[in-house]
Amino acid sequence: MEATDSRELDNGAEDFLSSRLAAHESLSLQKLSSIRSLIVNPSTPEDTVASILKFLTRSLHDRDHDNHHHVLSLLSDLSLGRPQLSDLIFDSVLSLSSSLLRNADSSTLLAAAALSLLLSLAVSSPSLCCATNSLDDVLVISLCFRPCPAVRLWLLSNVMRFPIRPHLLFTVLLGCTKDPYPSVRRAGLDGLASACKSGVVIEDCGIIEGCYYRAVELLGDSEDCVRAAAVRVVSEWGKMLVASKDEEDKRDSSNALFLQLCSVVRDMSVGVRVESLYALGRVEVVSEDILLQSLSKRVLGSIKEMKPLVLCGVKHYEIHATCAAGAFVHGLEDEYNEVRQASCASLSALNVLSVQFASEAVTLLTDVLNDDSVVVRLQALGTIHHIITCNCLMMQPAQMHMILSTLSDKSPQIRIGAVNILGSIKLPDMEMFKLSVQSLLRNLEMYPQDEDEVLHALFEVIQNNGSYAVGIVEDAYHEIRPLCGGKLEFDSPRAVGLMVLAISATLFQETCSQYILQRLLSYAAVFFGRICHALVHEVDKDTFLTYLRHHGGLTFLSTFKDEGCFLSNTGGDGLRKDIIQRTSYICTSPQRSNWFSEMWSQCMPRQAVVPLEQRQIQAHVDVLKSVKLSFAAIKNLWQLINSGCTSEALTALRSCKEELEIIRADSLESAGTLAFGLQCIQMVKLLAKLWEQYLPTGKRFHWMVQLDLLLGKLDKRLLELRYRFIGLSKEDELYILELVLLSCVLRLSRFLVCCKTLKKLSKTISHVVLFCEEHSVVSSDFVNQLANVLQEHVTSFNGDFHNPLHYKMLLDLFSLKDFVLSHRIKHMKADLQIPGFDSETRLPFISGLPVGIPLEITLYNVTSENRLWIKISLDELCEFVFMDPDQFGDCNEVTRILFNAPFYSTPRAIAFTLKFISSPLLSANLFKLMKC
Repeated sequence: MEATDSRELDNGAEDFLSSRLAAHESLSLQKLSSIRSLIVNPSTPEDTVASILKFLTRSLHDRDHDNHHHVLSLLSDLSLGRPQLSDLIFDSVLSLSSSLLRNADSSTLLAAAALSLLLSLAVSSPSLCCATNSLDDVLVISLCFRPCPAVRLWLLSNVMRFPIRPHLLFTVLLGCTKDPYPSVRRAGLDGLASACKSGVVIEDCGIIEGCYYRAVELLGDSEDCVRAAAVRVVSEWGKMLVASKDEEDKRDSSNALFLQLCSVVRDMSVGVRVESLYALGRVEVVSEDILLQSLSKRVLGSIKEMKPLVLCGVKHYEIHATCAAGAFVHGLEDEYNEVRQASCASLSALNVLSVQFASEAVTLLTDVLNDDSVVVRLQALGTIHHIITCNCLMMQPAQMHMILSTLSDKSPQIRIGAVNILGSIKLPDMEMFKLSVQSLLRNLEMYPQDEDEVLHALFEVIQNNGSYAVGIVEDAYHEIRPLCGGKLEFDSPRAVGLMVLAISATLFQETCSQYILQRLLSYAAVFFGRICHALVHEVDKDTFLTYLRHHGGLTFLSTFKDEGCFLSNTGGDGLRKDIIQRTSYICTSPQRSNWFSEMWSQCMPRQAVVPLEQRQIQAHVDVLKSVKLSFAAIKNLWQLINSGCTSEALTALRSCKEELEIIRADSLESAGTLAFGLQCIQMVKLLAKLWEQYLPTGKRFHWMVQLDLLLGKLDKRLLELRYRFIGLSKEDELYILELVLLSCVLRLSRFLVCCKTLKKLSKTISHVVLFCEEHSVVSSDFVNQLANVLQEHVTSFNGDFHNPLHYKMLLDLFSLKDFVLSHRIKHMKADLQIPGFDSETRLPFISGLPVGIPLEITLYNVTSENRLWIKISLDELCEFVFMDPDQFGDCNEVTRILFNAPFYSTPRAIAFTLKFISSPLLSANLFKLMKC
């Protein structure tokens, strides 16, 4: 039966579908699956698609089958694959929806499915979105009165997407909050919250009060999800109700809302407690007495004297101010991290309402710094930093000790958070100032990785508390001055911290002798790079260099001419006052402009603007120099590798790789040069690991399988160097061929006879000989001797004789050489993406049927002469899809292609994974992966 249907579809989809419809034969799932395979296949002809659409549209209104839900699903797939048909599909589904809504006996689920498809179609087109206005809102709302709870839940979740009149909308939502199903009650409350946030204009205060008090009633619901939704409605509609009050009643109404939310902060449900605490932070106006009561479990005297409050004149909903007792204390002491985080967030939002509340909140939050959760401690530090910054509070000694104790926390985020707080506060006295500075210096010694943040904090501590920096310059000078042996104590991070303190003090407050200042600044030249990197937002390195040169007497730091330098005509005091004046301006300015850059623009004459093309050329030259320096270092490492010092060589190679990785490539040429350099470093690392096993004193810890694996990796790197880089010099091409020969010799000198390796060796030698003759280049002694050995033992290729010793002796002739880099090395690579799909959004397909996979491919330096294949692998099965070169269009350096790759062997599974895009290497007659 299945084969017959397939033949009929092949003979003509339109005739087949028309005959089935004329015969009124019910649609089976197998037929629908066949139709879906035609829909999702991007190669299906347009006339066939039109016939399918006509057939599905007629089937949609046919009452003689029970697969209308599947027909709607097929129409949805059709609209996704061919958006131009959305209007026709929308009109057909709109007609079906209207008829289903008018017929009370029709399927409720089918009506909801039709409306769902209408909404999804309307999202893609504004015109279709307006067309949904033709739906009768009364008929749409009537679905809420049908017996299916799932449909009621779906409609309430999407009710704001339909054009429904406000009075009708709120009536239905309020009615659904009394539904026997908890999920429906929650959806009704969520609908009320969404309607409030959408900005619906409501002039009737009775509706606002009704929605608010209905939510207050549901705060006592037996279901957790309903109570959590009720808290959100109380928060949103409560704020709207407060806004509708007169000015003299707004404060009491807002207080009543705050207290109503405080009444549920000790709910049994974690979700309700989290919602209520976040809602407290959204209340805009609260009396200071109530705020202070929320920080204390003991009822305050002023709270006892307060009368009960109510948001409206309904005495039944009166609430006393004692409900606020310890609301935030309970939140911060809660056993769940989410509740404690919500408490911190609300305290951060409410601190602007009262300075006293903010001060006591900081005291309460410092106790949270002992919390077991890193996330909670980090949230508390962020809240303290926000409160101090907004209210310009001065930390108390007890609070300071708690902040300083976090500087030794194991978590780097916590330490940095505490450092940022110390850099932004005003300290109460000299004792706290010295304690803070010493704690930061001790932190710098214990955790050198925090150097940038700590140095910046030391700079800001002096900037904010300069009056306490008495004698700090001389103290720093005596601690870091030269020792008797003539060496400086510059091996510890503490020295650079003291230097930043001394320089900051001379800038902002303290005066010292010219001799001490000059000596300190001369020491600072050693820390020039570290200081500039840490104070990148405060200090411009060029101006800082000028400052060191002028005050430190370091004339060798610059070649400025006296008559052209602004500083030569300005006294030392004038420069210092100018820096202090600019820094003070930054402290009070909302925009932290780079004052050092401004001063430097005054110090130096204007330079001509360098054209972009010239800057790119110079940047590429710098990249080329860096790669050549790395190659020179690699060449010098061969003695280490040959003498068995593999660990030291690998460490040096790792350093070379890290230096190249931090270089930024601003052009494709620079990117190609860097990629070539990194690929060569990887190749040399593999060669170093292999070479250790071939030395007479080498450690024979590798098994043959592991050696074969390393040799395979080396072969792969060499193939990538040979075929994925364009524009190499002839010397570099010959050197890569020599490395290929070396790989063959390594394999033959350790393993048994391998005809494949011997054949590859012979072909490569022949290729090298022809290459040298054509391009007039000279091969190395290693290549020449290898050619002689092959010539002498030509009989070994017939299987008569083969001795690995002949190849082992050749290894002594090999040595690493420099690459002669050209200026335009191009790197062939490809990037592959599947737009619209990820680990959460899967590509839909029918198990066992072909599927079209949309691919977005970016090709770099790939021309139409290159042949590309898409390799789709699933477990041990692979499929190859050829890409037509005509699809490349114009052969640019960067080419982007949109391609639909058919995959025929879809598994009997829910999902599968794409892995590679591949390119054939024609000269080697091999297929090697061009990985994405």
